[in-house]
Amino acid sequence: MQAAHELILLGGALGLLSFLAGLVSARVGAPLLLAFLVLGMLVGEDGPGGIRFDDFHAAYLIGSIALAVILFEGGLKTDRTMIRIAWAPAVLLATVGVTLTAGIVGAAGVWLFSAPWAEALLIGAAVAPTDAAAVAVLLRRARVAVPGRVSAALELESGLNDPMAVFLTVLLVQIILAPAGVSAREAIVLFVEEMAGGAIMGIGGGYALLFLLRRVRLEASLYPVLTLAGALTLFGGAQSLGASGFLAVYLMGLVTGTNRHLAGPSIGHFFEALAWLAQIVLFLMLGLLVTPHRLVPLIAPTLAVAAVLILLARPLACLCCLLPCGFSLRETGFVAWVGLRGAVPIYLATIPVLAGAPHANRLFGAAFVIVITSLVVQGWTIRPAARMLGFRGVNDPPPG
Repeated sequence: MQAAHELILLGGALGLLSFLAGLVSARVGAPLLLAFLVLGMLVGEDGPGGIRFDDFHAAYLIGSIALAVILFEGGLKTDRTMIRIAWAPAVLLATVGVTLTAGIVGAAGVWLFSAPWAEALLIGAAVAPTDAAAVAVLLRRARVAVPGRVSAALELESGLNDPMAVFLTVLLVQIILAPAGVSAREAIVLFVEEMAGGAIMGIGGGYALLFLLRRVRLEASLYPVLTLAGALTLFGGAQSLGASGFLAVYLMGLVTGTNRHLAGPSIGHFFEALAWLAQIVLFLMLGLLVTPHRLVPLIAPTLAVAAVLILLARPLACLCCLLPCGFSLRETGFVAWVGLRGAVPIYLATIPVLAGAPHANRLFGAAFVIVITSLVVQGWTIRPAARMLGFRGVNDPPPG
């Protein structure tokens, strides 16, 4: 019983420390999610807290639930205007953009470090997706006046690109573990099952939930609970059937959020708070999971990969996806720079560890360093980058 009480005390104290870290990060202009990640490292094995946490199975479970909540909330707050003005560039960035980013980062890994192609592409696939929570928080805090389609493309992309990254990560892990066992046909079938299955289940599940919200009479406080149960059921069911639970739960949120029902406001407020809790838990846990002293040998080579990702791979992917959609060069540059990495790459890097892939722990450490680099370099420079590209702050006086 004492151990249970101490765990409750630890959880509450970490929650309070997270709010304190958030206040400090706001004062110094640091990315908020970086503060949660660093706090997790400080209370971890190498920090003053000294807590040892190396359970990758528990991390995968907690990460899956947290991301399901975050993605559902992301879909829930997406309005029809965002979809209308930015669905094409967002879908291109989430599919073609992720693939190009993974390919360029993988090629850099092969060229710089003579890494095997499959392992180099695996790190590229893991770090390719932008983070829905990091991007949304950054855009709100930066208060930069950018065209609506730019912010819409960024937010839609960050909600849609996880399924492609998961598909590439799982496929490359299979190739590494059984090089002769995955044919092109099997890869195509896996892709169709993931994407088509996730889309069908997400849209169908969204309308089923919408039907329940409109027809079932409950206490007002129970509608959010019903919605949460539906979202987790859909996510787990889709993943169990080989479809993309990430795509399914995002589309379910989108369908629920873009259609009217009486429970809309209460569900919105509930999931906004729950998504914040999920982000705090997720980043604290990932900070606890890493052992900083083991990252030291990885820092120099991984910083080179991070530079390729931030300065070459992401900008080239954005150019290929956004210029055909009519985006200007400065809009494309802004989208490229705001493509922050967050919890998703670290979460994806747990998959090869759980699968027993060779050098998986090194991949996990590299993903962690790349995420820290992205949050520090891009997250701390968003306003200067916006000014360089000709976008003024929301409160800045108009030019002239």
